[in-house]
Amino acid sequence: MNLRPKLRSPPLTALSIPSPPTSPLPYSSKSVLTKMPRKSLLRPSLVLAFLSLFALYSFLFYNPPNYNTNTSINLDNRSFRSVDDNKKVKIYMYDLPRRFTYGVIESYAEARGGETVGSDALLKYPGNQHSAEWYLFSDLNRPGDQRIDSALTRVMDPEEADLFYVPFFSSLSLVANPIRSATVNVSPNRTVYNDEQTQEALMEWLEEQVYWKRNNGWDHVFICQDPNALYKIIDRVKNGVLLVSDFGRLGANQASLVKDVILPYSHRINSYKGKIGLENRKSLLFFMGNRYRKEGGKIRDMLFQVLENEQEVIIKHGAQSRESRRMASQGMHTSKFCLHPAGDTPSACRLFDAIVSLCVPVIVSDYIELPFEDVIDYRKIAIFLDTYTAVKPGSLVKLLRKVTPERILEFQKELKKVKRYFEYEEANGTVKEIWRQVSLKLPRIKLMSNRDKRIVLRDLTQPDCSCLCSNQSGVHTTL
Repeated sequence: MNLRPKLRSPPLTALSIPSPPTSPLPYSSKSVLTKMPRKSLLRPSLVLAFLSLFALYSFLFYNPPNYNTNTSINLDNRSFRSVDDNKKVKIYMYDLPRRFTYGVIESYAEARGGETVGSDALLKYPGNQHSAEWYLFSDLNRPGDQRIDSALTRVMDPEEADLFYVPFFSSLSLVANPIRSATVNVSPNRTVYNDEQTQEALMEWLEEQVYWKRNNGWDHVFICQDPNALYKIIDRVKNGVLLVSDFGRLGANQASLVKDVILPYSHRINSYKGKIGLENRKSLLFFMGNRYRKEGGKIRDMLFQVLENEQEVIIKHGAQSRESRRMASQGMHTSKFCLHPAGDTPSACRLFDAIVSLCVPVIVSDYIELPFEDVIDYRKIAIFLDTYTAVKPGSLVKLLRKVTPERILEFQKELKKVKRYFEYEEANGTVKEIWRQVSLKLPRIKLMSNRDKRIVLRDLTQPDCSCLCSNQSGVHTTL
């Protein structure tokens, strides 16, 4: 093997060593020294000067090549796109049995006296705050050329997939039967829909799939936006990426910010189409919703008590209805601030109603998690108050009155910038951002899938450190 030789002086050979004289020279050693030619200093000086000029030119005038991944090179009329354009995360959507998708919509309609339609294309998903499952399902069913900007590309061959989407309408399934079923005219021969049985059937179907068993579910994506959705089987699907509204009903060993994605609720009132400004916003603070809630939502009644007699504050008790949505839309569009207290869980759709209304949210929910926080700084669009400060008589209103008109306009400008992230029907809106968030989970999915195949399963009394727990520390007041 020819190793690269080290740089060294040339070897001394017989050819390079002069032979000693055979007789004394006729002149002395001094005369030899005086007659030896002197080394020229001109050549090294020229080389040094050239190198100095070259270095100076490189520093001043050299432009490095542009390695932007979005560039393409045209050579002989052929376009070579960057490699990154072909590295989208590939997702396969299961073709679930009809009972888990369109069948849920049909059962929901029939339970409310609706007539059976002849085609799935005629079925209409009922509008509600948990409509994300319909929008994601519809998006993946669109032609590929309409999804060019998406972070995910749908593949029809599961062997090509990085991720597997399970499009079960879990939130709609939870409420498919009306609460007051006795008040609805339903045929006695119709089978009553059962959400728990449907969840169990889904799990039985899924556990027969080779791709579920291959990685123990780590590379599967489930949507369970309602806090109680999938509650029957949540421990059997918890390895997957869960698309949720918050972690209010989920344990630390079931969901985390590292593993899962926080979704915004679908807003229930019309977006504000007017200009930024305060001319038409005469009310200081607005809230309309259920006064009495469970768990963390008990703060609502306390806020009603301290706010209902304050000037320029509109706070009303009201349940979801077409008329209440109309009144809420009017109230949010004409108020400077909109109150967002915790409900049964830390998050609720009124936060996103406020955002699309350009009404500055006042968030009183100590354990809230918010969607898309890697691209949205919520301190620029909302005011956070801890529970203790908010319920002190006079404290909340006093703080809001100190906010200058200029600061409110800054809030509105920032709200307008990020409003698209909360618009499910916008092409560059919520759905696109959800898929981007899902695509970012792929490295962790690969890590956990490989790790899972080598570790020994063991029972733990406490959750292990493979996930990051949700917010358990409260919030800082921002005013």
